[in-house]
Amino acid sequence: MSPRDGVLDDETVGTALVVSSAVGFGTLAVLGEYAFAAGLNVVSVLALRFSLAAALIWPPLAFVRRRAGDLASLRLRGRTLAIAVLLGLVGYTGQSALFFLGLRYLTAGMTTIVLYTYPVFVLLLSTTVLGEPLTRRDLLALPLALGGVVLITGADPAGVDPTGVLIVLGGAVVYSLYIVVGRVALDSTDGAVLSAYVMPAAAVSFLAVGSASGQLSLPTSQLGWAAVLGIAVLATVIPVSTFFLGLRRVGPSRAGIVSTVEPAVAVALGAVLLDEPVTLVTLVGGALVLVGVALVQA
Repeated sequence: MSPRDGVLDDETVGTALVVSSAVGFGTLAVLGEYAFAAGLNVVSVLALRFSLAAALIWPPLAFVRRRAGDLASLRLRGRTLAIAVLLGLVGYTGQSALFFLGLRYLTAGMTTIVLYTYPVFVLLLSTTVLGEPLTRRDLLALPLALGGVVLITGADPAGVDPTGVLIVLGGAVVYSLYIVVGRVALDSTDGAVLSAYVMPAAAVSFLAVGSASGQLSLPTSQLGWAAVLGIAVLATVIPVSTFFLGLRRVGPSRAGIVSTVEPAVAVALGAVLLDEPVTLVTLVGGALVLVGVALVQA
C-alpha cells in the first residue's frame, strides 16, 4: 500500500528505522568515553555491553512471539544459524573492538567520522559480491570519502593519531562485511531474531578474551554503571534491532548512506558533553566524507 492509503511504504519505514538506529549508534562513542573515565577497559565494556544486551533483548522478544503463536521463528537452523553466530563472534566482535580501541587514540566525534567510510566499502562489496553496478557517481564518492579522512588526519597532526585512524578504518571494513553478510541472513529470518543471536555470540567472544587475559571487571561507580547500561540499551539493543529491521527493507547500500546521521550526532554530543574541539578543517573533512557517501545514494 502507498502512503496515500494511510500506510507507510517499506522504503519509508526502512529509512526511519535506519535513522533511529544511527541516532542510537551516535551515542556509543560518548558513552564509551564515560565508561573509560569510570576506569573500565575495552574488553570489560564490550563484554558487559553484549551480555546485558543479550539479557535485555530475549525476554521481550520471546514474550511477543509467544503471544503471536510464533515461537518457531525464534529457532534458527543450519546456514542461517551459522551466519548469525559468526556475525556475532567475528563481525560485531571485530568491529566493536576496533572502534573502541580507536577511541583510545581519537576523539569520540573523530572516531565516528572515520568509521563512516564504511558505506563506501559496502558499495564496493555490493558490487563485487552481489553484482550491483558501479556508476560514475560511485567512482567519485570513493576518493571524496577517503579524501575527507585524509584531511581530518592531516588537519591537526598533534591531535589526530594516524594509528587510531588506521584502527578505525579497519573497523569500517569489518562493519561493511558484517552488513553485506547480514543482508544475506535476512533472507531467512527477521532483524529482531538475527539481533538476538548476534548479541550473545559477541558476548561470548569478549567474555572468553576477558577471562583468558584477566581483564574482566565490573563498574565501581554510578557513572560506570550508567555508561554501561546506556551502551547496552541506547547504543546496542535499540540500534542493532532497528538497523536489521531497516536493512531488510532498503538494502545494504541505502542503509549505509542513510546512517550518515550517526557522525553528526556523535560530533554534536562530543562537543556538548565532552568539550571536544570542532575545527573548521575537521568539519570540512567530515563534510567530504558525508558528501562522498551521499553521492552513492544520489
